[in-house]
This record gives sequence, C-alpha cells and structure tokens, in this order.
Amino acid sequence: MALTGRTALIAALGALLVGLVQPSWAGLLAVELPLLLAIVTDLAWAAPVNRLVFTRSGDTSVRLGERLSVSLVVSNPSRRTLHAHLRDAWPPSCRAGDSSSETDRHHLRIPSQERRRLTTSLQPTRRGDREAERVTVRSYGPLGLAARQGHHDVPWTIRVLPAFNSRKHLPAKLARLRELDGRTSVLTRGEGTEFDSLRDYVPGDDTRSIDWRATARQTTVAVRTWRPERDRRVLMVLDTGRTSAGRLGDLPRLDISMDAALLLAALASRAGDRVDLLAHDRATRSRVVGRSGPHLLPTLVDGMARLEPALIETDLQGLASAALRVAPQRSLLVLFTGLDRTPVEEGLLPVLPLLTQRHTVVVASVADPRIQEMAGARGTLDAVYEAAAAAQAQEERHETAALLRRYGVTVVDAPPARLAPALADTYLALKAAGRL
Repeated sequence: MALTGRTALIAALGALLVGLVQPSWAGLLAVELPLLLAIVTDLAWAAPVNRLVFTRSGDTSVRLGERLSVSLVVSNPSRRTLHAHLRDAWPPSCRAGDSSSETDRHHLRIPSQERRRLTTSLQPTRRGDREAERVTVRSYGPLGLAARQGHHDVPWTIRVLPAFNSRKHLPAKLARLRELDGRTSVLTRGEGTEFDSLRDYVPGDDTRSIDWRATARQTTVAVRTWRPERDRRVLMVLDTGRTSAGRLGDLPRLDISMDAALLLAALASRAGDRVDLLAHDRATRSRVVGRSGPHLLPTLVDGMARLEPALIETDLQGLASAALRVAPQRSLLVLFTGLDRTPVEEGLLPVLPLLTQRHTVVVASVADPRIQEMAGARGTLDAVYEAAAAAQAQEERHETAALLRRYGVTVVDAPPARLAPALADTYLALKAAGRL
C-alpha cells in the first residue's frame, strides 16, 4: 500500500488536533480510526495491478538520432475502474519522453473490461539493441488516499542503426560515377577498362581510340568508348579495437568509420562491384558476405548496428588473416583503423607485403580536428605546450602515413566531416585509373 500526499496531510492535521484538544488515546482513536477506515476502503476499491494485461506494438528499428514510437496497450479485466499513474521505463540512452507531446509517464483512467493505448516517444543516442525495462503502475482508489503499486515485464526490443549522415554526398558521387561510365562524357582508355561501344569521331577525341577496322567498313570515322571494369570486389574491414573507442565530438571513431563505409558501399554497389564487410579486433565481430543489390545496405546497416568498440589492442595480423580468408582473390581492401605508430609498425607492417601482393589496399583513418586546433593555439604558456604536443602528434601521423605509402598503400586521413567523401573520391580515382 502507498499513502498519497493527501493522506499524509490529513493524518498530520488529525494528529495536531488531537495533541492540541484532547491528548488521550480516546481522542486519537476518534480521529485516526475514521481516517484508517477511509484509507482501507479506498485501497480496497483500487483496481488490482497484478491483473492488468499489457501488449506492445510499434517500431522495431530506427536510425541513430531519429525518433520512433512504441505503443503499450493496457487492458483492465477487473470489475473496478483503474485510476493510475504508469511509467513505461526505457534505458537512459533511449531518451524516452523528450517530446513535448509524448512522455514515458502517463495518467490512466480505464473502466472495467476496457483498454487504452499509450505511446512512448524515443530518440536513442546510442547504436545497438535496446530493450524495454519494466512497466510500473500505481493504482489509486476513488478517494485518492491510498494506492497499489506493482511492476510488469513487457518485453520489446528496438535496434538502433547507424545514422548514415554521409548519404547527402551520394548524388554528387554517383554523378561522377556516371561520367566514368561514359554516360555523360567520353572516357579515354586506361589500364583495366572494358570496351563499351562504338560511336562517330568528334573533334577533340583521342586518336588512339579510333577503331580503324570499323572505320573501313563505314563512311565515318569510328572511335571506341571505354568504361571501368564491373563486378570487382570491395572488402571493407572495420578495426573495432581500442582506438575505435576514442570520441571525436559526440561520436566514437567507429561510428565515423561506419558512416564512411556505408557511403563507399552504396557507391560501389551502384558501380556494379561486390561489397563485403568484416569487423574484427581479436575476433571477428561481424561479417557480411555475398549480399548485393537492394539487400546490401540494409544487411550492412544491420550488421553494424550491434558493433561496439572493444577496449583491447587489435590483433592486426589476425585481422589480415581473416581478411585474406574472406577475400582470397584480388580485391580492393579498405581498412578502417588508426594511424598510431606502434600498432602500425608492430602489427600491420609485417603483413602488408602479403596484403598488397594480392589486393589494392586503402587505409582510411579519422583525424582528430582538435589536434589541428591545438597546433595553432598561442597566447598562453599552456597553449604553447598544447601546440607543441599537437605538432608532434601530427608529425608522427604523417610519418606513419608516409611509411604505409612506401608499401604501396593508399592512405585517406581526414577529419570526421571529410572522411566519407574523401574515401569515395579515392574509390572513384582508383576505378578511373583501372586499379581495381
């Protein structure tokens, strides 16, 4: 039984009157006994909480940062009208009840044998699977003097997917891809390109593209058009180790890498290439292989949703071995990892010759914009020390990138807002050069 604020106030006034007027047991009973009877009667008429029936419905997935709604239907099978306060509890990262019109707390009045639908608005701030916590109900009597309280477990799981903010860059990258395909401009032949079609010569065309045999069979000069090869393979490898947990602004490095990977996957899929995903630290955390067409992006997003950075050093040699098992034939291997000197020199460099022998390797790394700000700071002693530390960190990062390039690796090192479009541009450049 729970006493309400009204009950406590009445009890306090009654005790005060008894103490002032007739400080005896008889006077105390004269005040307290009717109040106690009223409380017991009110509690007896409160609808039972344990007999309520709950069912859920609504959204089961949402992109990070967007809103979704989950409905809770409360049925009252008892013979009494339910007057209650209800809280539909969710984890704090779901941000339940931030909307001005919807909240996780509800006031209910449900007559006997009827039901009501309640809606809780959620706006998750973390990826992954989020499960509903218990539903708490406080059922009041008709007078509001006492209440019954109980809890119910009403399971429901929502999957919070990566945000994919970089999709705003996709139209521009697709336009560039169409140019490479020869749909809006003429391509000159490069290594690894495929013959597309013949057309009439126009001034300015490369004379090396003239097809003399076709020209001899007709009255006009014919030239060949070329397009980048299709059906290439792209393997995206996410390093989910310790360095991926570092936060840049509101997001960890892993989420920024995911965003860039999704833009690359969307672009490569439109280009006719096959795209696979591998997430690894000391073990494989997620793997998406053999998906294509309209099923690719949903499968990738679903495979990324539950990934969390592991606070352990990544086994880069094990990561490379896993990548070679997934992609034994020649592929574009895009490794999303850090440019910290020690892990790269001790873990990645020993396996690079084998990787570059079989694959075209790209290392994509997120640069911390705060380091750039610190490098330009001046004015105080602390700022000068910060600038010196930032300059040293930048120098080490540049040296690590230069070392990787000497092994034939293409390095994309960009701040969070630029990583996804820069990686897409690198993919298009490699495709235009026939290196895939």
